Amino acid sequence: MATAALPASPSPPPRYGLLVVQPLRRKHCAGCRRGPLSMLILEDAAPRCLDCADLGHLVFLPRGDTALTRRSQEESGLSAVVVRFNRRKSRYERQGVLVEEAGLRRAEERCLADAEARRRRRVRDAGRRAAQDLRFAEAFAAEILRLFPRCPQDRAQGIAAHASLRGSGRVGRSAAGRALAEGPVVSAVVASVRHLDTPYDRLLMSGVPRHEARRRIAADVEARLRMWRDGSVA
Repeated sequence: MATAALPASPSPPPRYGLLVVQPLRRKHCAGCRRGPLSMLILEDAAPRCLDCADLGHLVFLPRGDTALTRRSQEESGLSAVVVRFNRRKSRYERQGVLVEEAGLRRAEERCLADAEARRRRRVRDAGRRAAQDLRFAEAFAAEILRLFPRCPQDRAQGIAAHASLRGSGRVGRSAAGRALAEGPVVSAVVASVRHLDTPYDRLLMSGVPRHEARRRIAADVEARLRMWRDGSVA
């Protein structure tokens, strides 16, 4: 059986090994002509159903339970990762795995056996991450106040909490943001001023294109930054 290859995409998907695709468009098997297919594997750029690809005996385990997924793959002699293309993000994203039914059953038994220990570990890890996030937000707010000493403290704290939210993908969670580089810190302040201190959001809601809306409020943003930076209003 040939190794699955994915169609060309703006960002090549990560290498998971044996891949099964959930297609966005209607696809039929190049072998048995069955379709439309909810899952397929690509062999020599041609879609094949799971039965034709000798994967029809596997069961689908959706993503969400990391321990169960990992153990199911450990317990299965054959498994495949299921991915789907996200148009908005221009990348393939993992949706779950295909594993042997017996392997899934053994994995479920293993997870039941140590469920309480894993629950306690999750609680400890959550507490540790919360403490880390609090320290980082405090450091981010302190850097805002260093760059903009006349920014109200509660506003700096609010900006920092928003920009540094874990899992948000916001500027504070970027590598440069976590390093407290000046660029991401200033960007977070600018974004806050834009949305809270100018008519930017109203302009967008009225149909003004984003770039034009930013042009119209640029002077207001700069005036607020200048006031927070050195107290001048001219």
